[in-house]
This record gives sequence, C-alpha cells and structure tokens, in this order.
Amino acid sequence: MRRVSPALFIVLLLAASASAETASQVFKQVSPSVVVVLTYNAAGKATELGSGVKLPDGSVATNCHVLKDGTTYRVRYRDKVYPASLDKADWNRDVCSLSVPGLPAPPVVLGSTKTLQVGASVYAIGTPEGLQRTLSEGIVSSLRPVDGGSYIQTTAAISPGSSGGGLFDDHGRLLGLTSFFISKGQQLNFALPVEWIEALPQHATPRVASGSSEVQWLNRALAFQSRKDWQGLRALADRWIKAQPQSASAWFALGEADDNLGQYAQAIAAYRQALQINPQDADAWGNLGIDYDHAGQYAQAIDAERQALKINPQDAKAWNNLGADYDDAGQYAQAIDAERHALQINPQDADAWGNLGNAYDDAGQYAKAIEAERQALQINPQDAKAWINLGVAYNDAGQYAQAIEAERQALQINPQDAKAWNNLGDDYDGAGQYAQAIDAERQALQINPQDAKAWYNLGNAYNNAGQYPQAIDADRRALKINPRYAEAWNNLGDAYDQTGQYGRAIDAERQALKINPQLSGSWLLLGLMYWQTGQQGQALTVYQHLKTLDPAKAQMLFDLIVPK
Repeated sequence: MRRVSPALFIVLLLAASASAETASQVFKQVSPSVVVVLTYNAAGKATELGSGVKLPDGSVATNCHVLKDGTTYRVRYRDKVYPASLDKADWNRDVCSLSVPGLPAPPVVLGSTKTLQVGASVYAIGTPEGLQRTLSEGIVSSLRPVDGGSYIQTTAAISPGSSGGGLFDDHGRLLGLTSFFISKGQQLNFALPVEWIEALPQHATPRVASGSSEVQWLNRALAFQSRKDWQGLRALADRWIKAQPQSASAWFALGEADDNLGQYAQAIAAYRQALQINPQDADAWGNLGIDYDHAGQYAQAIDAERQALKINPQDAKAWNNLGADYDDAGQYAQAIDAERHALQINPQDADAWGNLGNAYDDAGQYAKAIEAERQALQINPQDAKAWINLGVAYNDAGQYAQAIEAERQALQINPQDAKAWNNLGDDYDGAGQYAQAIDAERQALQINPQDAKAWYNLGNAYNNAGQYPQAIDADRRALKINPRYAEAWNNLGDAYDQTGQYGRAIDAERQALKINPQLSGSWLLLGLMYWQTGQQGQALTVYQHLKTLDPAKAQMLFDLIVPK
C-alpha cells in the first residue's frame, strides 16, 4: 500500500491553505447574500427579527422560529424592504424558506457538512438587531450526526437577530443556518446543516408541529453533552424517545449517554435502534463498533466499522477504529493495514499513528512500533498516551533506558497517570533497578488501588528483589481483584517455590494452567517442583507435554532435573 510521505503531506497542506480565503475575503464574497427577515402579527406589529440567506433557487432560507408567530413577512436588503411570503416550512427541523419576488441579492453557493471536520474554520454572518451585516469567526467545536448531514456546534458567536443567518466555510460555501441556545447561563452556538435546506421540499409540513421540535431536542442534548452530564443526557434521551420514537437522533443520544456511563450493552441496543431508523448513519455504525469493542465482541465491532466504511470509505476515524478492533482481536496484519488506510486519508492523525504503533508492537515488529509512536509525537508532543505506548515498544524491544525516559515524559504531562507509573515500574524491573520498580508500582497503586496489573508487577519486582513474602502479598492482592489472572498465579507459585512452600507453589501453578493451559512458564515451574518434591512421574509427564508446547522450555526443564 502506498503511504503519503510527510514531505508530500506538507506540500498538499500548503496547497490547501493557499486556496482557503481569509475572513475578510469570505465576508466580501457572501455578505451580499445575507438579508434581514421581519415578522409581523395580524395587527401589523413587528414580533420577530432575524436573518436569512438567499438560495440558488431564489428563495430566502431562515429559521422557522423567526417566522412562527407571524402572519406577514418582509425582507430588508440594502435599506429597501421587499414583501415576502412563506414558501416551505419544516417546523420539526426549524428550516423555512420565503418567497421574495424581485430580491436582487446574489445566491450563496451550497457546501456540505458530510466531510466537515471538527476544528475547521467557519464564519457566521448575520444581521443582529437588524443592523449592518456582521461577521464572527470561529471553528467547528463538535458535529452531531443527523439525517442527511451533521448538526454543527461552533465557537463563532451568534447574536440575537442573527438566527437564520449563514455559517460559511473558508471557501465561502454555506454550511448551515445559525441559531443559539441558552442553557444554565451558557450560550451554545449551532448551525442547522445545509443538507436540511436542500431536503426542505421533501420535508415541508403545512403547519407548526406540536410539542418540542427535533432541533429543540438536539439543542438540549448538546447542552448536556457540552457539560459531560451523561446522566442528564440519558434522562433527556428517554423523554425524547417517548415523544419522538422514530427519531434516529434520539436513539443516538441514548447510545452516547450509555456509552459514556460504561453501559455498553445498552449503548449497543440504542445504536441498533438508531440504525433501524437510518441504516445510512455512518457515525452510528462507528459508535456501535466502538461499543462492541468495549464489550469484547471484536467480530461484531469489525463488522460495524466495515458497515461505516461502506457508507463513507474516506472516513479516517472508522479506519482507525477498525484497526483497533483488529488489534484487540489479535489480527495484527489486518490492524496494520486498516491504520495505514486511516493515515493515507489523514497523515496528521496522531491517534492513528499511535494505534499503528500498538499493532506493530503486538505483532512483534518493535522497530516499526517505535517509529510509528515517534510519528504520533511529532504531531502532538503533549500526547501522554503516545509516550506511554512508545515506552511499551521500547520495553518490548529490551531498550529499558529509553522506555524509562518515555514513561517519564508521559508522567511530566500527567503525573496522575497510573498506567504510566505501572509501565515505568515494569521498565525499572527489566533494567534490574528493583527498588525504583517497587516505588513506581506503589505510585501507580496510590492512584488506583484496584489495578490488578500494578499489584502483579509489584509482586514481580519484589520477587526479583528477593523479597518473597512481599511478593506473595502483592500477588494475592492482584488475585483478589482478578481471580482469573493466570500470570499472577504463575508469579505466586514462583514466590512460594522460593520460600520452600512447594505444596502451595504446585497449587498456584495448577490454578494458572486451569485458566491458561498454554502458559509454558507455569508448566516449567510445575515440572521443576514435582521433581523437587519427589514426584518424578508427574515431572516427566510435564516434560513430555512441554516438548510439544514449548520445546525450548522443555529443554530447560530437562537440563534442570537430569544430572549432568
């Protein structure tokens, strides 16, 4: 597979940047297409003021809530007022269009939210308080998948009177209609996707829908999401589903809440409901794959991500997630291939470089793993996870000094990262620095006393330091947290053996082998202890078994029990 080189990527990036327009250029290009929308009641009194955008078909798009309480409408453009009439209305999505005969404003160019990325520059243009057109600049802060496109949250400020104005990309293409929502004193700025404007002829309804609209539910959901209030989002999603059981967005919100609450089975069920309603929602397929992976159902996770990629083969995130699924399933070659696909689409995806490094490491290709993690760190030197993974790759390659340095870099970024402390202890242990290993594992356990692996590594360090009673205690603590931790049973057996407690050592190794019959280290220790306790027949049986399972360890056992 051909890989985009960093040099070529820089050339492409510079070319893309050169074609992007400045804020002033965007404003000059598209502001003539933005108008003032005036709403009047039956008594002829102005009840609402908003903004609108001239569309290619000659109509003016705006938010329905700007028009809701009116009976007549007007559009002001360059100090002249034009009579307007309601053309089409999708009250549920808050997208309406006005017919404005004779309006000389130029039409906008329609863009798309389907390929829009978080972090992209955007420009909001509206007419706050009916005044001169104004511009606010920001970025896309989040994207919520909805039918046809993505509902946009932006940092570009939206002022009262700017509802119904345009949100534009850095090429001056319309991405959506602007609106805002106040939640607990915080203003959140949104844009309805341009795809909803394009779909207006198919979704137009003759009257105002009763109850909350789809957009009102979406705004409330995004407010909970911005506060990371997952319990609140779950309660809202339950009410939303009762009100609109056929809303894919409602089921998606429920899946998102359950996922962040660690309720993966419920999240899977919610995303499946969303996909029954909208089978073409690539984001729902992607999130479903993530939750299957969390639940340890790797085959289903792989299938879900592949479904997402059928819909959008250029979805770098789906390729990245597919690679992680393959890696978790032990299919390392496929994981490497998927991550390379992700990086062909986006060579600056630090997470994909990190996952590629993980896959290489799991495949035993440590030099390539180190190179991939270093690529991730070139993109984001403050990525603690990449430093941790780099340390793991160095450790697996037997380069303990470099592993120690990498984990220390991670801890400079986040001193409370228990995994980094745990790995650091393992690195010190590999380097024969047992006192430092013990100290690092104890740091990990201060942060997370329920980390079975840290207790296991602490026991290993104590064992290597010759502190066998402490090793036994640490291994027992690991096994109290995870009784099926085969490696901890193996270490416990070794520590018992070192203290002459052969009966307990044999029992511990038997426990390890019940859990993992392929653990050759436990077979070796079991055979040796059988021989030491005069059970030569059992020792020879273990030797014969090891000859098939691990000939090298079988030879080690033979050399230990057969006199020279």
